[in-house]
Amino acid sequence: MSLGRTDFEALDRTDPLRPFRDRFVLPEGLIYLDGNSLGALPKDTLARLRQVAEIEWGQGLVRSWTGHGWIDLQLRIGAKIGWLIGARPGETVVADSTSVNLFKLLGTALKLRPERRVILSEPENFPTDLYIAEGLAGLIGGYTLRLAEPDELDAALGPDIAVVMLTHVNYRTGRMHDMNAVTRRVQEAGALMLWDLCHSAGAVPVDLTAADADFAVGCGYKYLNGGPGAPSFLHIAERWQSLVTPPLAGWLGHAAPFAFEPGYRPAEGIRRAVTGTPPILSLAALEIGVDLLLEAPMPELRAKSLRQFDLFARLVEQELAPWDFTIVTPRDHAHRGSQICLAHEQGWPIMQALIRRNVIGDFREPDILRFGFTPLYQGYAEIWDAVAVLKEIMTARSWDLPDHHARARVT
Repeated sequence: MSLGRTDFEALDRTDPLRPFRDRFVLPEGLIYLDGNSLGALPKDTLARLRQVAEIEWGQGLVRSWTGHGWIDLQLRIGAKIGWLIGARPGETVVADSTSVNLFKLLGTALKLRPERRVILSEPENFPTDLYIAEGLAGLIGGYTLRLAEPDELDAALGPDIAVVMLTHVNYRTGRMHDMNAVTRRVQEAGALMLWDLCHSAGAVPVDLTAADADFAVGCGYKYLNGGPGAPSFLHIAERWQSLVTPPLAGWLGHAAPFAFEPGYRPAEGIRRAVTGTPPILSLAALEIGVDLLLEAPMPELRAKSLRQFDLFARLVEQELAPWDFTIVTPRDHAHRGSQICLAHEQGWPIMQALIRRNVIGDFREPDILRFGFTPLYQGYAEIWDAVAVLKEIMTARSWDLPDHHARARVT
């Protein structure tokens, strides 16, 4: 049976998550399908930033490190994110960027497996993860980065593998690894497991404790709605925290940072993973996004995301069949994240035409149109409208205008 817009409107009327939409700043008439790249702005963030800037910074000045709890903000938000990703208390902290945290955790893992000299990943991993691994291996010498396709990872798990670094949900295709199964096989081979959760945290159910993962990182600006460039988080299983000194040892990770000792003594627990002075304004914005997400039950978020994907996929098949779009994201619920990716040889100009019509997705090389599902603020009728606009663009060939072919630095 064909779908019509009234079917989507009916879903919006009964959506238990619908009230969350009113708590975000969303321009009228814009369909935002790029929350998997940059989350929308929570309305409460504006007031919180004003309070931090005008009162805590403007009036409290340096006293706010104590008076307003700035000194513990990284741990407080880290604990909240830890709850979202199924970590135990004291295993997660917010600090630095994802790239810096990857460097720290890879260095930590290599110290824990000194007799092994290979970092294993996959070619489709997010490029910065691979760049960081290459840079670290070149810096310390004697280490290499080895890549294996997902279905070849088991065969690649030899006695020389120190750590396996994978992105849980693939940024380009939306394919999702079985975290528990992969972690188990990696550890059975004697290696350590490091998960990148940038496209998972706040979007799909994650349980690091159940998976018994060793390490994890993730960013704060996608599904956590922390704002552009929001700080990253990192996770270190408690069993490893006291065994190594972080490869980037900074003053705030010192056991007594205000003693200003010339030698480094690591703090107890996850605090030792902190490096430098935290960005308080960015942390304040991130906490609002995390708090908002914590109000929504993850099972409802996941159920809505899966339904939105399924509906979008059905509309692609129903409305766009003449134009040879290929759905590259796995259809199986257990093997996909919260986005749908369509391959088309004219992917770039088609996406530019969509953006011109206020349907915001993004493009990933070589031919991927990527649409993210963010159930906190995305409605069902918008799915219908987005595909309807795409059909109009394809029917009129308006994607083929010269300015839609011009490349920009940000895709």
